[in-house]
Amino acid sequence: MAKLRHIAITVPDPWKAAEFYMQAFGLKKVGETDWEHARGVYLSDGVINLALLHYKTEEAAGELGRGFVGLHHFGFLVDDVAATRKAIEAAGGRHWMGEALDGTGFYEVKFHDPDGIVVDITANGWTGAAKD
Repeated sequence: MAKLRHIAITVPDPWKAAEFYMQAFGLKKVGETDWEHARGVYLSDGVINLALLHYKTEEAAGELGRGFVGLHHFGFLVDDVAATRKAIEAAGGRHWMGEALDGTGFYEVKFHDPDGIVVDITANGWTGAAKD
């Protein structure tokens, strides 16, 4: 059973956006990221991880491009990444990037759905996102 636990929004300034979501909706900051492909802030309501990201590379931004502002992708926590990948591909989705990490890493495997929307899956979850 897949559970929606992650939403990623691209924004020009992740910290400014985070202040809005914390003040307006009471979300809590659960982490930050700054790596070669993106920088950003992770927020949570205790169930869902909301990533506010600014992509540094066109590769990581994907077809939407680095200048896009809005919903970038969403993610599902799954029990079995390999089985879910097969189900996604059988339903018409196509792999874009990433592979599952062993251990405690949360890296996602990203796909395009038949309409081109990015969906990712992980068995390890996201910071601040509930497992159940």
